Amino acid sequence: MHGWGGDSNTWKIWASQFQKDKWLWQSVERGYGEITPFSPNWKNATTYERHQQRVVIAHSLGPHLLTKEVLKQSTKIVFLCSFSRFIPNEVTSRSLKTALKGMQKHLGTINEVNMLKSFLEKACHPEAIDGIPPGPITKGLSVKGRKKLKSDLQLLIQTNGLPQGIPVEAKVLIVQGKEDSIIVPESRSCLIEDLTDYLEHSPTYWEIPNAGHLLLMPGLIKRVQSWLNSDL
Repeated sequence: MHGWGGDSNTWKIWASQFQKDKWLWQSVERGYGEITPFSPNWKNATTYERHQQRVVIAHSLGPHLLTKEVLKQSTKIVFLCSFSRFIPNEVTSRSLKTALKGMQKHLGTINEVNMLKSFLEKACHPEAIDGIPPGPITKGLSVKGRKKLKSDLQLLIQTNGLPQGIPVEAKVLIVQGKEDSIIVPESRSCLIEDLTDYLEHSPTYWEIPNAGHLLLMPGLIKRVQSWLNSDL
């Protein structure tokens, strides 16, 4: 599941690698741009085997955009630069909320393009913006997509805990970029604390040096696959 402002093209390299290793893969699509929205479901949901892995990989706001029905049937969840509460209960809350409300006001105005480009540059940091595939922000929003983007921004502002549906017995990997310019350190810490308190098994945590919000570095996919296969 991609995050706010993204689309399913985010996962092309991931899908190719996983499918090469005989995984079934579904890239969820929110529909901010030109691609038709797509919601996932678990294949062969009535014939699960004990050893079968049902994995959710979600970026940023992504876990909050999935239904609890999808989450509750997962066996492993990978949180990529994600959060339980985007606005932490800290001193930074007021300035963050003000900035997010400003983004909401710019959507649908002449300031929209510059605002979204600025957001994308921050998400890419420390990488260059031209290093990412085209998406809704660079190619343009659809009319319906703009409304959804705005409502999802409100959802982001209101997040105050873990997404509903996460099984307490699920095994969880948290991956965060040390140079993330979107998720503040307090929110990153909140996710670790909330998952540690909630899950039966403490989550695995990786902080990737020199990586930003989009985690644009070689080798991450195979490293995640190794983690998924480590207890088989």
